[in-house]
Amino acid sequence: MKKLFKLSLVAGIALASLNVHAEEKFITIGTGGQTGVYYVVGQSICQLVNRDTAKTGVKCNAPSTGASVANLNAIADHQMDMGIAQSDWQYHAYNGSSSFEGKKNEKLRAIFSLHPEPFTLMVRDDSGIKSFDDLKGKRVNVGDPGSGTRATMNVILAAKGWTDKDFKVASELKPAEMASVMCDNNLDAITYNVGHPNGALKEAAASCDSHLVPVTGEAIDKLVADHSYYAKAVIPGGLYKGTDNPVETFGVYATLVTSEDVDADKVYAVVKAVFDNFDRFKRLHPAFANLKQEEMITNALSAPLHEGAVRYYKERGWIK
Repeated sequence: MKKLFKLSLVAGIALASLNVHAEEKFITIGTGGQTGVYYVVGQSICQLVNRDTAKTGVKCNAPSTGASVANLNAIADHQMDMGIAQSDWQYHAYNGSSSFEGKKNEKLRAIFSLHPEPFTLMVRDDSGIKSFDDLKGKRVNVGDPGSGTRATMNVILAAKGWTDKDFKVASELKPAEMASVMCDNNLDAITYNVGHPNGALKEAAASCDSHLVPVTGEAIDKLVADHSYYAKAVIPGGLYKGTDNPVETFGVYATLVTSEDVDADKVYAVVKAVFDNFDRFKRLHPAFANLKQEEMITNALSAPLHEGAVRYYKERGWIK
C-alpha cells in the first residue's frame, strides 16, 4: 500500500509539473545589437516579465537581432512574438511603403513607444567632416543590413539624390564592430539611429579623437515636414568625449510592436510588467529617464494598439 501511495504521489507531482509546463507562455522580443539601447530595452522588459512568471506563466527572452527591419520581418513571418522598431519602419511595415512595398502587414499592432532615437553621425577629428554633405568621398559605415540605421540612411541618400557609390567605402558593420574599425583608421565616419547615451558611441569617443556632427539642411527639413514619424532632435552635449556642445539632428522613436495573432494575455502581461513597475523600468537605462506613460501609449504609433495592450490601458483609465 505504501509503495502504491508513493507511486501515486510521484505520478501526481509529475502530472502537476507537466500542467505547469503546458500553461507556460513564452515570449520572444527581437531587439538589436548588444551595444545598443534596443538590446537593453528587451532585456529590461524581460527582466520585469520574468519576475512574475510564477503568477502569470509568461516567460520572456530577448535575443540580439538585426534591429528594426529584421524584427518587423520576423514578426510578419511569426518567427518572433514582439520586436522593437523605429517609428518610421513601424509606419512603413503597416502601410506597405518604402522597404516594405509589396509586404504590407495589416496584422502589425503597436504596444507602446519608448525613447527618441536621433540619427547620429560620429566622425574622426582628422576626417575634415563638418556636415553630412562632407561625407561624399569618405569611408562611412552606413548601417547593419536590416537595421533601422541602414534604412534611415537609405532615406537620407534618396532625399539628397545620392547612393552608396558617393562614398569611398560604404561598410555595413554591426554597432559592436564600428567603433574599433573607425579608431583603427579604416573608417572616417559611423552612423547610428539610437537613444543616448550609447555604449558603442562612448567606446568610439574614448578610443580615438572623434566627435558628433550635425545632420541638418534642406533635405532633412523636408523629410521632417513631409513625414509625421520624424522630428527634429538635439543630442545633449557632454555625453561623449569630444562633443561638449549640443548637436542638432532629426530622428524617430523606438516602439514595441507585435502581431494581431499574438495571444492577448501575453501582450497584457508584458504591458502590465512594464507599467506596474514603471519607476524601476526608467532606472534601467539613462535613455528611459524622461519617459512619460501618457505619451508612450500614443506617441509615434502608426499601427493600431494590440487588444492586450488596450485591456491594460482601459484598466488604468488611460483610454476609454
